[in-house]
Amino acid sequence: MTMASADTPHDEHAGHGYISGKDEYLKRLRRIEGQARGLQRMVEDEKYCIDILTQVSAMTKALQAVALGLLDDHISHCVVDAAVAGGPEAEAKIKEATDAIARLVRS
Repeated sequence: MTMASADTPHDEHAGHGYISGKDEYLKRLRRIEGQARGLQRMVEDEKYCIDILTQVSAMTKALQAVALGLLDDHISHCVVDAAVAGGPEAEAKIKEATDAIARLVRS
C-alpha cells in the first residue's frame, strides 16, 4: 500500500513492514472508501452541515489510524532493519521516517 512517489526512496522488495497486516489495511481502506461515498451522498442529499462534518471527522480519524499503523510498521521493520545494517541506509531510513512524521503532523 505504500505508494511512494518517484522521488521518494523505498525498497522494491516484497518484505514491507505492513505486509503481515495487508488484509487489515485493505479492509480499513475499503471502509474509508465507503465513508467517502457516504459523504458524497450526504452532500448530494443536502444533509445538515454538522452531520457531514461529523462524518468527515470520523473519516479523518480512520485515515490517521491507517497512517499511524503504517508508520509503526515501517519503523519497526524497515527502519530497524536499516539501523541494524548501519551506514548511510540507516540514516536515510531514519530521515525518511522523520519526514513522514512531519507530514502527518502538518496534515
